Amino acid sequence: MTPEGATPAGNSLPARFSTVSRNHASAGESPSSHAIERQKRRSSVRVNVPPARPPRLNLSKAPFWHRAAEWLLHALAISAIVAIVLILVFTAKEAAPILYSKIVREEVTLVKMWIPQLWPGYDESQSVWQPVSDIPKFGVWPLVLGTLKVTIVAMAFSVPLGVGAAVYVSQYAGARTREIIKPVVELLAGIPSVVLGFFALMVMATWFQNVFHLESRLNALVSGVALSFAVIPVIFTLSEEALRAVPRSYVEASTALGAARWQTIGRVILPAASPGIAAGVALGLGRAVGETMIVLMASGNAAIVSASLTDSARTISATIAAELAEVVFGGAHYTVLFFLGTLLFLVTFGINTVGDWAIRRMKRRLGSTT
Repeated sequence: MTPEGATPAGNSLPARFSTVSRNHASAGESPSSHAIERQKRRSSVRVNVPPARPPRLNLSKAPFWHRAAEWLLHALAISAIVAIVLILVFTAKEAAPILYSKIVREEVTLVKMWIPQLWPGYDESQSVWQPVSDIPKFGVWPLVLGTLKVTIVAMAFSVPLGVGAAVYVSQYAGARTREIIKPVVELLAGIPSVVLGFFALMVMATWFQNVFHLESRLNALVSGVALSFAVIPVIFTLSEEALRAVPRSYVEASTALGAARWQTIGRVILPAASPGIAAGVALGLGRAVGETMIVLMASGNAAIVSASLTDSARTISATIAAELAEVVFGGAHYTVLFFLGTLLFLVTFGINTVGDWAIRRMKRRLGSTT
């Protein structure tokens, strides 16, 4: 029993006051709950409504000259591919009789071309190139070896000089020095190859013979060094552009870590620019393999099997240029020269393909997607 007028234990407020409070609380909750329900209904309505379509843009029609220029560019691109295919088809068609023609195979076969034969008057089997003798001999190894020697000498000189000049011009030279050196090096690409060959024949051959006391005045060494003057501009131009394209942030980050200038160039800039440098080397190698006039005038044109760089040599391209105008149309000699042309075309194409594959692999390893 509780006294009259007292409140029950545990309840500090009068019943009337608590009832009023509950009424006020319920009255205060109703607006917020209604607002929440309305917000939910609005959000559900927004979700159910499909998004509005963007306005359709009506572009104006391109002018006729713009469409004509686009068609012309497409035609030129396709014509370049078609021209390459037609050149390969033409040379392969002229070289094909070596596989099936009885008249041609009486004088030369693929076996006689690639495997040394025992010829009359020789003590042992040899690969000999004498297509206009009583017994025509079409051994191609002297030509292949001469091409390899001249190309190796040319690349041994052009790669260090071209890449080194590109590093100096892009990283060390000042603006005025760069404006002088870069055009001078690139002007070498504009010199006709016959002029370089004449210079090698008249000046370089005499100088090399007097300095190194060479037995043969015209040899693979002289022609390779002269050929390097035609390859250096290709390697220099692409390497310099690749080195200058390295982001400046790479250099700043390396310098901030305390690396010296030469360390930054060797460990940061050169690896980052290696795909572009590799592209220049690949194009320079293709130029060296296919060059004609320089090696024709400065190599001595002696088709001999010799590993010495100071002996005269004869390349595949020089052989085609020197002999194609004097052969009988459709004869064995004619067919063999076109076979050599097809071989040279495939070798150059293979070098470019392998170079492109190597460049793409370098880019993937360096994390580049371009």
